[in-house]
Amino acid sequence: MTTYNGAIIGLGKMGLSHTSIIGAHPKVNLLAVCDSSSLVLDAFKKFTRVKTYSDYKKMIDNEALDFVFVATPTKYHYPMVKYALEKGISVFCEKPFTLYSWQGKELVEMATSKNLVNQVGFHNQFIGTFRELKRLLQQNTIGELVHFSGEAYGPVVTKEKGSTWRSNPEEGGGCLYDYASHVINLIQEVIGQPEQILGTLLKSIYSKGVEDAVYSLMKLKSGVTGTLLVNWSDETYRKMATSLTVQGKKGKIICDATEIKIFLKEPLVSENLDKGWTIKYITDFAIPVDFYLRGEEYSAQIDYFIDCVENKKQGQYNTFGQALLTDLTIEMIIENSKKN
Repeated sequence: MTTYNGAIIGLGKMGLSHTSIIGAHPKVNLLAVCDSSSLVLDAFKKFTRVKTYSDYKKMIDNEALDFVFVATPTKYHYPMVKYALEKGISVFCEKPFTLYSWQGKELVEMATSKNLVNQVGFHNQFIGTFRELKRLLQQNTIGELVHFSGEAYGPVVTKEKGSTWRSNPEEGGGCLYDYASHVINLIQEVIGQPEQILGTLLKSIYSKGVEDAVYSLMKLKSGVTGTLLVNWSDETYRKMATSLTVQGKKGKIICDATEIKIFLKEPLVSENLDKGWTIKYITDFAIPVDFYLRGEEYSAQIDYFIDCVENKKQGQYNTFGQALLTDLTIEMIIENSKKN
């Protein structure tokens, strides 16, 4: 069986998660990792045979790589992804894609012109319930859409603390880039592309330099309006909880990572849905994976990326181009917030 050589830049939470999944992938040979922490690199030197680097350019230059994962703070995405693409290497980049849309546009054009596989880590696209929601909306299950709400809550910043990259907007910190981007991407891919921001409040709760909550009213290209409600300083949640609610003239759908609840005014025989509420669970829609870590979606997105690398064909999920659209919406939200 052919194997593909890969490397990872950035060994924080997501980088280590990707390392575990990639290391167990039967079609991948993890050649090298790169990080600025000597402590982390020393652990890799001691317990693995993976080569270690503190300079990503040297790693890319020295190793014969088919792909590289970039899992660093957002401000580093642009130069690292660009360097890999220039060397003809396919790239999986963590979200959000870039800090500035001009950077994203350049990377999209470069990846496209070189015909390199590209993907961004919006893992919600690999959660079966959200895929089912998208399918039901495409089937016009609840009729003409009236309103939507995209929400996410979690306990990321729950007290005032010292400065880190998460508290620096110039590094991609803040609830909007680091948390709300997931929900914006879901709205974009499942319901429709935001076209206009009608009102925004970026609210600091504990952080000094960035927002801890994002409340925004948006209008999609289809004309449907809805709300974005995100707060990463909510201690009533054990971990990040993301949901989409869509109201239509024929019914309503509430969807999260564990279940999808469908309310219909009349039964729909073609979908085997009764009048009133029907609840279906992730067990009916989960994407099968060989290696489970944190949730099947994390392995599923990597399996998908590796399949694309193997087939030398760009996938349809989480492309650089789609991630750029998410970044453009973030920029619209920021500009709108300045009017308040």
